[in-house]
Amino acid sequence: MEDIISLKYGDGGKYTDLLINEVFYKHFGNELLVNSMDAAVFATNKGRLAFTTDSFVVKPLFFNGGDIGKLAVCGTINDLASAGAKPLYLSLAVIIEEGFDIKTLKKIAQSIGDICKKTGIKIITGDTKVVEKGSADGLFINTSGIGIVQEEYNPIPIIEGDCIIITGGIAEHGTTIAVKRYNINIEGKFQSDCMPLNNLIQKLQKNLKYIKLMKDPTRGGLATALNEIAEKAGMSIILDEELIPISKEIKSINEMLGLDPLYLACEGRMIIIAEKHKSKDLLNEIKCINGCENSAMIGYFKSGKNIVLMETIIGGKRIIGPLQENLLPRIC
Repeated sequence: MEDIISLKYGDGGKYTDLLINEVFYKHFGNELLVNSMDAAVFATNKGRLAFTTDSFVVKPLFFNGGDIGKLAVCGTINDLASAGAKPLYLSLAVIIEEGFDIKTLKKIAQSIGDICKKTGIKIITGDTKVVEKGSADGLFINTSGIGIVQEEYNPIPIIEGDCIIITGGIAEHGTTIAVKRYNINIEGKFQSDCMPLNNLIQKLQKNLKYIKLMKDPTRGGLATALNEIAEKAGMSIILDEELIPISKEIKSINEMLGLDPLYLACEGRMIIIAEKHKSKDLLNEIKCINGCENSAMIGYFKSGKNIVLMETIIGGKRIIGPLQENLLPRIC
């Protein structure tokens, strides 16, 4: 590692993993922590619980399709959902910079409240800190959440032939943030995919037993998340570029900006690894869920090296590695 922290250590890719392993795991790593994906799962005498925490430093605070408040609550709900859990309670901590506009703060608080009412999830504890001007960029939010892991969700190891489903179009959040941040004058029907996915667990409850793993592709996007999954599974992933859902607007904007949508964050999508014989049925069920109409089966697992290989539209093959350099900092 280098002697100082740069932005690349927070992008969710290679350098974030290096930071976590060389600094944090080295000093307080334990079995629950190092084996977790988006949330830790642990047993109690009443069943299994999932617990997660996340901090949100998005810039700008407001964007088409959401704001930092909506993003914080949805992000934590989705991390619990990825563990097969029904989210129950959240904590909310805010760090507010001196001089922050009260009307703006109320607007963000209302956005948080709206998502909680919509999902039935309660914020039951929190903390507020105000720091001197220049010590924070407006507003930072931390949310933690706890939920009950559904009895039907008992993942077994991934095997060759298991299928990969994505629950909607990719790169919509990261692209929306880029357009807003850089004041790019583009017209089109695109916005952040930021939304809660707790309904996914409820709707798929009877078929959770056929799901091997779930993960939301936030920082580092679809490519980085799939590399993490391949590493965990000890297998290769074969993707079909033609099947990956990307809207025409998102694709065109990324071509113009020189960004790769495979590495841009999603904030309302889930990667689902399903048993081959049930994958089509699961996909059809997912497509019936509000906000998941564009779900698609995009690839499968194959024995071999822990790599992600994409079969391109023009008939070639491309190795898709994890994010190496920071495309767009502070997207969540």
